[in-house]
Amino acid sequence: MTDHLLSLIVAMPFLTAVLLIGLPGREAFVIKSVALAGAGVTFGLTLFAWYRYDLVGGGLQMREIYPLVPAFGIDLRLGVDGWGITLLLLTGLIIFAGVLASWTLDVRPKEFLILLLVLVTGVLGVFVSQDLFVFFLFYEIAVLPMYLLIGIWGSDGKVEAQGPFAYIWKRFSVGGKEYAAMKLTLMLLVGSAAILIAMFAMYQAAGGRSFDFAVLQGAPYDPAMQRWAFPLLWLGFGSLAGVFPFHTWSPDGHAAAPTAVSMLHAGVLMKLGAFGVIRVGMMMLPEGAHYWVPYVGGVAVLNIVYGALSAMSQKDLKYIIAYSSVSHMGVVMLGAATMTADGWNGAIYQMTAHGVMTGLFFALVGQVYGRSHTRWVPSMGGFARRMPFAAVFFTVAALSSLGLPGLAGFVAEFLVFLGAWQGEHAWWAIPGILGAWITAIYVLRTTRDIFWGPGPAEKFHELRDGILPERAALYLLGAALLLFGIFPWSLLAYIHRATEDYLPFLMPALDVTLQTAQSMTSAVMP
Repeated sequence: MTDHLLSLIVAMPFLTAVLLIGLPGREAFVIKSVALAGAGVTFGLTLFAWYRYDLVGGGLQMREIYPLVPAFGIDLRLGVDGWGITLLLLTGLIIFAGVLASWTLDVRPKEFLILLLVLVTGVLGVFVSQDLFVFFLFYEIAVLPMYLLIGIWGSDGKVEAQGPFAYIWKRFSVGGKEYAAMKLTLMLLVGSAAILIAMFAMYQAAGGRSFDFAVLQGAPYDPAMQRWAFPLLWLGFGSLAGVFPFHTWSPDGHAAAPTAVSMLHAGVLMKLGAFGVIRVGMMMLPEGAHYWVPYVGGVAVLNIVYGALSAMSQKDLKYIIAYSSVSHMGVVMLGAATMTADGWNGAIYQMTAHGVMTGLFFALVGQVYGRSHTRWVPSMGGFARRMPFAAVFFTVAALSSLGLPGLAGFVAEFLVFLGAWQGEHAWWAIPGILGAWITAIYVLRTTRDIFWGPGPAEKFHELRDGILPERAALYLLGAALLLFGIFPWSLLAYIHRATEDYLPFLMPALDVTLQTAQSMTSAVMP
């Protein structure tokens, strides 16, 4: 334990939230400035941790251990590997951009930013926790503030979703921010209950001595136990990752959530679920994962195609991006299910690429809705004449979403589909690529309909580009998409280093696949 960098990263947004509590609520500019400073320091610390990570040494680094409940083997164990450092950097970027995008918020900004920073504390804690009990604790801290953030600051404007299950949605949905917040919370808490059952079963089967990741990962679990525990973890964490059919909270949550919450919701929160499936489910219960992986991959390709088709049939802009996230998270789960090096590299890279891209999308949706007061795409058109800055960045996000070479989305999807083709179920690549084709249709059509085609832009008198902080958020996220697309090894080297460490332990039979796939991933290395 050489320093306290990781604990400082986790604590910084929480300490900023505590500082905000002492500030008078009427000082909105001061409150926003302090929150931005705290988010900026957090982002800077994640950059420093990324710089400090030793690629040659690899493995778990910057370890910290603080005893919590020694009698039950619960310790605050922190450490970061190549996957964690990448997702840590993503979280720092999104929270900094999210505070910038919230600069025009004028309804109780103090309470809003406090809850937002507490949520981010939980997200950061998940990515560096090496104790399963603490991992779950941070996971809950990240999820629960969403209820208040959506229920208080969300939008009540209900625009009916369209799609394959539109009739059922219309028949049973009541709409509104309270409904969306409650639905999200209840569905994710049911998932948390499933995680708890599997977690304590693993703890007991490992001897009931410690929740340490290393201890649990090395325990000789009975294969029968793994086969019933893994689906609990998959569905428990997968409910947050948008796994079909437990994804329905996500579109409603996105539609009701304010801008920064949508950015964090799709940008990093959904990644917690996918990360939990891989890091806890697959790494600790490998035989259970191998038994269930055909179903995991099958549901993943269903996610991809169903999410893309649903997004294509929407008219509400937020629902388009929300169902797009369901589809893109299917790509993440497909990469995990391949159990190949390229598939896993692509899954983690897709978490990062989609996190940045969807953060940019929702920042722009917030600007468009805030000025036009509508999310109904058919009523828009020609907005590029009044919002040229937003039009350019929306187009960049759209091109990354469809997988244009030179942007981050292409690298991620290429690796996932390559990994699918290398795996035992090569046919998974076909619906995956079909989903990418459908994505190209709806994102290009949406971009044209809102910004570049003819339309009544002049009827929207408040249309204008964002103020300086809002533009700064777009610059930051747009630059990240370009950077990670043109120089993918800036992240992929870290991701691949962790994959090399972890994949051989998943199953000895996969060693050959790993060696074959290493050369594929190294093709994009400098």
